[in-house]
Amino acid sequence: MSFRRLWSTPKAMGDVNMVTEELKNLYYKRLLPIEKYYSFHHFHSPSYEDADFGNKPMVLVMGQYSTGKTTFIRYLIEQDFLGSRVGPEPTTDCFTALMYGEAEGIIPGNALTMDPKKPFRNLDPFGNSFLNRFQCVQMPNRVLESISIIDTPGILTAAKRKLSRGYDFPAVLRWFAERVDRIILLFDAHKLEFSDELTRAFGALCGYEDKLRVVLNKADRVDSQQLMRVYGALMWSLGKVFRTPEILRVYIGSFWSEPRQTCDHYQLIELEEEDLLADIRNLPRNAAVRKLNDLVKRARLAHAHIISYLKQEMPTIFCKESKKHNLIYQLPVIFNKIQQQHRVPAGDFPDCTKMQEKLLSQDFSKFKRLKPSLMTSLDKLLTTDIANLVPLLQNQEPRKKSLPGVLDGEFLGTFRPDHYRRHPFKEPPKDEGSEADFDEWVVEKHKPKYDEIFYNLSPNAGKLSGTKVKEWMTKTLLPNSVLAHIWRLSDVDGDGMLDNEEFALAVHLIEGKLEGHWLPRELPPHLVPPSKRLSTELPE
Repeated sequence: MSFRRLWSTPKAMGDVNMVTEELKNLYYKRLLPIEKYYSFHHFHSPSYEDADFGNKPMVLVMGQYSTGKTTFIRYLIEQDFLGSRVGPEPTTDCFTALMYGEAEGIIPGNALTMDPKKPFRNLDPFGNSFLNRFQCVQMPNRVLESISIIDTPGILTAAKRKLSRGYDFPAVLRWFAERVDRIILLFDAHKLEFSDELTRAFGALCGYEDKLRVVLNKADRVDSQQLMRVYGALMWSLGKVFRTPEILRVYIGSFWSEPRQTCDHYQLIELEEEDLLADIRNLPRNAAVRKLNDLVKRARLAHAHIISYLKQEMPTIFCKESKKHNLIYQLPVIFNKIQQQHRVPAGDFPDCTKMQEKLLSQDFSKFKRLKPSLMTSLDKLLTTDIANLVPLLQNQEPRKKSLPGVLDGEFLGTFRPDHYRRHPFKEPPKDEGSEADFDEWVVEKHKPKYDEIFYNLSPNAGKLSGTKVKEWMTKTLLPNSVLAHIWRLSDVDGDGMLDNEEFALAVHLIEGKLEGHWLPRELPPHLVPPSKRLSTELPE
């Protein structure tokens, strides 16, 4: 079974690709000429390229050092990656883009910005100081077939704020924030500290709050009373920084693959984990909607009206410099005039202070007046062309399957209490075949010990139900997402129950995980129980 079949249908994929391709054509045909004519890229973000439309959804993971960013990523992709290191001290000192590749390897930043197939070509202006701390890790990971993940350096605390990074860290964060589909901001439940650099980083995220998801990590390491106080302090601090009427959603969790500590709010952590993973799981389906939304926001920005007004007010010959500074000073008033004259909503204007800073270095004599043909084309883009694409998005068929591993909603659903009554787990065995015959089953030598546990759980007709297995598995304190993956690997015949061999396999996998080993993505032939090897050879 191919991975494409795991999460989408051909028709749904066709609709998404059609919308993305049409968005790209509309941008080049209608919006890009306007951006070039009014020098949009000098004031706002660079022009879009092919890779910006064709790239996979991206997730930006950020937070202060030692909040568990790299561990969170390893938890999502279920494996280690080149260059990763975890520890209590700052261990990640560069931006790392994790992307799918047939062969594992690292692409340095300077080479990465030269690749037209990667969406990073416009990072050049940040210079070598940044590019020397930017890299792409390519690896054959099934999760990365559908999403890309950006790991970031730990945000410095107050004690280290005098250290210089050598590049504009908030500006880089804002560049990524504009282009990614989701921003995961992690906090440590043990050390909630808002440093100067963290506050500046928040400023870079302003305007992208809809993409932001806040995670209070390592919540199993504090008791319920401490968690309540830390949660309240975090919400209060976030409310001071993000001055929006909407309250940011804060997920409480402990996102790693190791056993969690027993706590009163253990069930809350599990439910919050499912909610966050479900949010990430939906990114591939919503990628086209996000691209359309970003394009509309870009098109609605009242940049052309501002540039045209400034050009119109400039004198022909004398006092150009003094008039320029006067216009910059009067920019808030000018915004109000444009708003009334052209009926432009206040939300379609850029940040006034940042616009004033950008205008100081510009030559107003090179600005252009409004060109009717370009404005007509822009109006057609917003009123007709975009409207014609919306039905294609609405008619998408929902995905039948989700992302693999801990992100698979079907696996998580297996461990919901009412799942066995409503929707028994029925993942078909993979056609990985028994290309080689294994005379000895590696689990066999420990099977007597596993059988004792099996029969103590009182099997019915030689099999244990999912409910009984779940009750025993959860005593290991491994995250439900990990246990669900073990269940999927162990239930070889897909009947929603485990016989003595399948149960022995499950215990073997749990013990390996508790010893720190990575779980296999698919059950290798040498782990298939002897009585099930014939069934795994049958075609789908």
